[in-house]
Amino acid sequence: MKKTLATMFIALAVLAGNTSCKNKTNDAELQTSATTIVSSNPEASVEIKDGTAHLSGTFEDEASRDATIAQLKAIPGIKDVHDMTTIREVVAVETVSPVDPAVQQKVADAIKDFPSVKVEVINNELTITGDVSTAQARRIKKSVDALQVGNVNYNYNVK
Repeated sequence: MKKTLATMFIALAVLAGNTSCKNKTNDAELQTSATTIVSSNPEASVEIKDGTAHLSGTFEDEASRDATIAQLKAIPGIKDVHDMTTIREVVAVETVSPVDPAVQQKVADAIKDFPSVKVEVINNELTITGDVSTAQARRIKKSVDALQVGNVNYNYNVK
């Protein structure tokens, strides 16, 4: 009887050991599959514990996060996915020209008689470009200087 009980205890211990090893191996296999999926986003990571995927990190948008979660849930053996991620906040950057559009329009109006010349903002500076004669260059400079608009780059070609 003692031998039978001892054999049963040994059998249960071996069975319990095999079951716990099998779960760890299974989690390791799941971890490999899950890491492959998440590796497309360098700012995210996943950890598998007892068949549950714990997803963390930052995603660019909800669509990419949702797609990753769906792919993780599709892995056979994943019971659930805990989402601990954040979505990157989009910061709108408004570029504003340091040259007032009204000033740019005044200069454009002043040189409207010279079709080969145009007014642009280049490198945050009001710039006049084009091909002009010497007489035209003097008239343009005199007209624009009279507006007192500040710094103007006369970058035209005098021929």
